[in-house]
Amino acid sequence: MKIKFLVLGLVISLAACNKKEDTKVVTEPEMEQPEITAPAKECYEYTNGKDTIQLSMAITNGNNVAGDLKYAWFEKDSNTGMFSGMFKGDTLYADYTFQSEGVTSIREIVLLRKDDTLLQGYGDITEQGNKQAFKDKKSLKFDDKMVLKKVACK
Repeated sequence: MKIKFLVLGLVISLAACNKKEDTKVVTEPEMEQPEITAPAKECYEYTNGKDTIQLSMAITNGNNVAGDLKYAWFEKDSNTGMFSGMFKGDTLYADYTFQSEGVTSIREIVLLRKDDTLLQGYGDITEQGNKQAFKDKKSLKFDDKMVLKKVACK
């Protein structure tokens, strides 16, 4: 009889060990993550024979712009650098920091957007501290001699 109770107790113990508890996993409600979008990137290029201008820019926070700009003139001084600025309407006002022949310089650039092109602004320049700037932005001329056309970014 003792053996029956011992075996019965052992069976009950084993059964209790194998019994799965009903557990419910409670998950926290999912929080909506704000959609993060990459800045809009645009690229432009001017080519005339062996002369080229290449510009790439990223537009962030609506109107803020930063990018790279390279002027490569055949058998002349070239310059490569970065710019940052802001669109005001269809016009980009930016500071271009570049290297040319080992010297770092800063000059103001103004570009007018027309459809899928950018036109460079030209006008009288003055030195303002360590930067070349336009004397009067309202009198800038935008011509179509060196039109930067929108291209696929590389």
